[in-house]
Amino acid sequence: MKNLICCFLISVVVYSCSNAPQYNDPIPPHDNFKIESTILNETRVINVWTPPNYKTSTDSLPVIYMPDGGIVMEDFPHIANTISKLVENKSIDPIILVGIENIDRRKDLSGASEVKADEEYCPLTDGAKDFRAFITDELMTDINGKYRTANKTGIIGESLAGLFVMETFLLNPDTFDFYIAMDPSLWWNDHYLVKNTENYLENFPERQTKLWFAASGAKDISIHSQNIAEILENKSPKQLVWKYSDEPNEQHNTIFRATKEKALIWTLNASKTD
Repeated sequence: MKNLICCFLISVVVYSCSNAPQYNDPIPPHDNFKIESTILNETRVINVWTPPNYKTSTDSLPVIYMPDGGIVMEDFPHIANTISKLVENKSIDPIILVGIENIDRRKDLSGASEVKADEEYCPLTDGAKDFRAFITDELMTDINGKYRTANKTGIIGESLAGLFVMETFLLNPDTFDFYIAMDPSLWWNDHYLVKNTENYLENFPERQTKLWFAASGAKDISIHSQNIAEILENKSPKQLVWKYSDEPNEQHNTIFRATKEKALIWTLNASKTD
């Protein structure tokens, strides 16, 4: 556990060091509004990107939800710009991106933990359970009322958001149709999700679901993603289409940008599943 925590600390330091990659992503045209959440007892800021032809068409579109979806120092701009490019060059079909701006990401994105040392980094209160309920019971309803949405949804996230993606996939797999996770913090709670993956897969819903996940060269993170990949090799339900991307040359703070295009193309383009 000590090594896992050290790895987490290193990743935090890497993000804050002056030699970490710095980006000045252009902010794409998008909608911005607030939603009053009774579940979270908070006002949450939501950013929504729609394809350029959305307003001139009548098509209903799938939706991809994204934690860490704020504008400043978060991931909404670069993911929206990437999706825009992929839609424009027809690598993927048009899709709506919904970004959820953070208030306390450590609380929202981490589930319960019985490891006392984890409390130094995130609350042990299972904030992810409430955050997931906010998305399914409040945000999705609001988005479906404001936009022309198809009956297909997904989620994308990295690091703690990747943990949230993987936890949702295993605990509540019928929440989304597709899941994308980069460098998920599966060390959380003494890698409880990994140790219980086989049990969760036994109750997998009888509908097609897609999972794409990746790990960088951060060994105390990648080992757990690799273990899940090994379990899926032997225990994957037939209705699950999945791919694990081992990225040993990437770092924790580079993997999201390095893999986002191939992750989105593989997940959203039905003809690209190899």
